[in-house]
Amino acid sequence: MNRGLTLENLAVPLRVLRLLATDFGHLAAPEIYISTIYPDRLELRFHDDLSGFETWRDALGIVPDDVDYHEQSDGRTRVLKASAAYAGAVLELIGYGDVPAPVPVGVPG
Repeated sequence: MNRGLTLENLAVPLRVLRLLATDFGHLAAPEIYISTIYPDRLELRFHDDLSGFETWRDALGIVPDDVDYHEQSDGRTRVLKASAAYAGAVLELIGYGDVPAPVPVGVPG
């Protein structure tokens, strides 16, 4: 925990949020996270909306090869994660989505 931080110490991610709202206000609204632990980071999170993640990734010019993929919750949840420098802040995009249930092979339909 960073004791002694003021709201002014969070000016960088707050400024970036304002820029994003101006430049990309037409895109899907993410969950927004700013932390006193990482005062130069702004996280945009997309729950059950990987298309929202992809739209933002593309708009910010983050190439697909820079996206990290992993699964959590015993393989039930996909997680996409990418980060980029943006106007002096570390901007992190995080997308969560369900992993589709496997389709049984050889089962008569």
